[in-house]
Amino acid sequence: MTAPTTPKPPRKKPKTAATAKPVAPRKEATLHPRNRHTGRYDFPALIKTTPELAQFVIINPYGKESIDFASPDAVRVFNRALLKSFYGIQHWDIPADYLCPPVPGRADYVHFLADLLASTNEGKIPRGSIVKVLDIGMGANCVYPLIGYMEYRWNFLGSEVDPTAVAAAKAIVQSNDLSKVIQLRLQSNPKHILLGLLEPGERFDLTMCNPPFHASMEEATKGSERKWRALGKADPKRKLPVLNFGGQSAELWCPGGEARFVTQLIAESANFAHKVLWFSTLVSKASNLPAIETALKKAGVLESQVVEMSQGQKQSRFVAWTFQTKNEQQIWRQRWVRD
Repeated sequence: MTAPTTPKPPRKKPKTAATAKPVAPRKEATLHPRNRHTGRYDFPALIKTTPELAQFVIINPYGKESIDFASPDAVRVFNRALLKSFYGIQHWDIPADYLCPPVPGRADYVHFLADLLASTNEGKIPRGSIVKVLDIGMGANCVYPLIGYMEYRWNFLGSEVDPTAVAAAKAIVQSNDLSKVIQLRLQSNPKHILLGLLEPGERFDLTMCNPPFHASMEEATKGSERKWRALGKADPKRKLPVLNFGGQSAELWCPGGEARFVTQLIAESANFAHKVLWFSTLVSKASNLPAIETALKKAGVLESQVVEMSQGQKQSRFVAWTFQTKNEQQIWRQRWVRD
């Protein structure tokens, strides 16, 4: 990636960072307007592309076709069908017990990040290989890079601390002939997030991250049990799976939980102020936002925002921040302008 050509003036830490103002939640829980997953799914069409999905289709209490979202196997095959039908991903699988995230919510994050770049580009979404995105903690599923490339033709670097996850993601990338547009890198020091990861000269227009939400495996297990109850599947006579969407320890929890991880990410991001235009991360718990805003101010962030998202009954959000002035942002965007 070509670096901005203007000299970098000495930066003075601002007295106060721009306040991270949350976007008001929408009145109805709706996906992003460009999200391909609005409306009900056409299960016969999905089964036509992915026949193994048929064994997991059930009739829900409303008399509609669905799947048992409390079944890891059902969710994995459903994801495979969605990625194949909507994005043309012909081969997708993950090791047992690895995180299998819902595709529609992941797509929402990608689309809102596209809007974020558009806000820096006179309302036009930059597309193509000139746009570089870093997916921090890509996971074995590699879902963000797959969607981001297929929707906007962005190029991705996915980082991971788990060698097994890297190997699984590499198999997905290679089997779909995407090695030139999706690169993978192991973060060899699990105590760091960005430090020691990036190579000299690398620049990224965006970073994205789905951080570990919980502070311990016990907390993660309780969270899974709450999901079961929300899905109406709790049954004292039935042995519940440990985690209904799967997940390894590094994917689900870390010491200090989400707040600790995100505040560390913010602190480390200050070391790459001119190598990244917009940093971002999902934030599952709204109660963590005050601590995150404090960390943003401490790091000397110049601009930040909280973007609310809604998927069904679930409310989620991501925080985005930049260390670049408006003038520097406009200089950066010149890379996206094609002759």
